[in-house]
Amino acid sequence: MAIAALKMVTLDSSDVRRDALFWATVLGWGVAHEQEEYAMLVGPDGLALGLGLVADHVAPGWPNEQGSKQFHLDLAVDDLEAAAVACAEAGGTVPDDQPGETWTVVLDPSGHPFCLTRAESWG
Repeated sequence: MAIAALKMVTLDSSDVRRDALFWATVLGWGVAHEQEEYAMLVGPDGLALGLGLVADHVAPGWPNEQGSKQFHLDLAVDDLEAAAVACAEAGGTVPDDQPGETWTVVLDPSGHPFCLTRAESWG
């Protein structure tokens, strides 16, 4: 029996409205709440992504330049290249340093790294 159920992940943000728009575009989720200090997106089965303003937010380093990556999200996509381009067009950054061939690291507008992975890899 599980001790708890994951319902939401919250990311620190240097600009909540910008990051809410970015993640809503990337995930295709609706913005349930948005203000200067906090936003929440809701996806399938009620899973939520929160974004909280941190005034002195320092982005995690990639690849560990100014700090260490504390966690990252893995997102399944059908086409790695097209998804990376779409994320960049939405305001993300695709760094030159890419450690693998079956995934692409992208940084959200506040600098959080996440991976685009081939959907077929997840079964």
